[in-house]
Amino acid sequence: MSTRPEDSNPAYDDRSTTRAVPIHHHPSASAGPDTSAWGLDTVLAHVGTGTDPATGAITTPIHLSTAFGHPGLRQSTGYDYTRTASPTRDVLQDALARLDGGAASFVTSSGMAAIQLAVETLAPFGSRIVALEDLYGGTFRYLQVLAEAGAYEVDFVYGQQALAEALSRPAALVLIETPTNPMMECYDVAATARLAREAGALLAVDNTFYTPAILRPLDEGADVAIYSATKYLGGHNDVMAGVVTVADPALGERLQYRLNTTGATLGPFDSFLLLRGLKTLSLRMARHEANAKEVVAFLQASPHVTRVLYPGHSGMVSFDLAEDVDIATFLESVRVFTFAESLGGVESLVTCPSVQTHADVPPATRARYGLTDRLLRLSIGIEDPSDLVDDLRQAFETGTRH
Repeated sequence: MSTRPEDSNPAYDDRSTTRAVPIHHHPSASAGPDTSAWGLDTVLAHVGTGTDPATGAITTPIHLSTAFGHPGLRQSTGYDYTRTASPTRDVLQDALARLDGGAASFVTSSGMAAIQLAVETLAPFGSRIVALEDLYGGTFRYLQVLAEAGAYEVDFVYGQQALAEALSRPAALVLIETPTNPMMECYDVAATARLAREAGALLAVDNTFYTPAILRPLDEGADVAIYSATKYLGGHNDVMAGVVTVADPALGERLQYRLNTTGATLGPFDSFLLLRGLKTLSLRMARHEANAKEVVAFLQASPHVTRVLYPGHSGMVSFDLAEDVDIATFLESVRVFTFAESLGGVESLVTCPSVQTHADVPPATRARYGLTDRLLRLSIGIEDPSDLVDDLRQAFETGTRH
């Protein structure tokens, strides 16, 4: 596993060690039952249970306090200030680390905050980052801003072969999505991890679309797994959060120091909502995927669709609308689907990336990897699949130019 000394990054002062703010674990969560032999469904159902032995509460309490009293001078209960550690957040982070088989997890105020935490902590300023070109538009924009400011050398690449070529010379960090958003391109994490190691780089995988229910990037050799927990992990369109999980405790120490310094931590109530959402993750992902396959079959047979992109798992589907359908009318006509930007909730959504999530990606760049103005992205929910198909059918018919 590739790591670099902290003093290679000017953001760190070697006179102030990251160990001053160690990775924090909730005492009850750490002392709970050994879950190493449990299956994923069992771990998910039990996230947060057994963490309040004083009352025996099944559900993790929401500790809203921002400050914690000290027993005496230079004494602590283990909690001092909620930016540094919160009992509710610690339970969540312990659960997320178990789900991905990581040494430590950190929850942030949004998915983009998680991307920022990972990039700016793990890639020394001035170093080289290799990233996929067809990333989520917000991630592309963020990396482009960093590159234009001279903070990093960022090489955007498209495709596994171009990724391999870019990693034929040294780099500090590799950032990929699998599948990509919204083109649904899948990458071999294990093969990419080997290439990253040979280049002296850490590999970070944005696993938002698949979640640990389908893919565990750290098991495949990745150093970092990143999530917009706003999406499938939360699952109910009612919480904004991000997650960074690492395989190496030393990386965890660095992330903890940076997160405590910058303060982009998740609040107690949002941590509770995310814990609640995790409990049904496995069930929801199975239903999302089953529904997606029925919708894909319909789209592939429809004369109003020219291309369908689906990786075979999860509930994310993209397709190109044929020229005979007015795209604005189609989007205005859906009733079960909602025309909105997010994804991963129980409700089905439809997004037009070229004017929403990827509007800041230059048109020439979008065209290079096939993101057309007529590409629509579906986040398939858990509704009755026949209702989803019927809604798309009527929207096609309503939008068809006669």
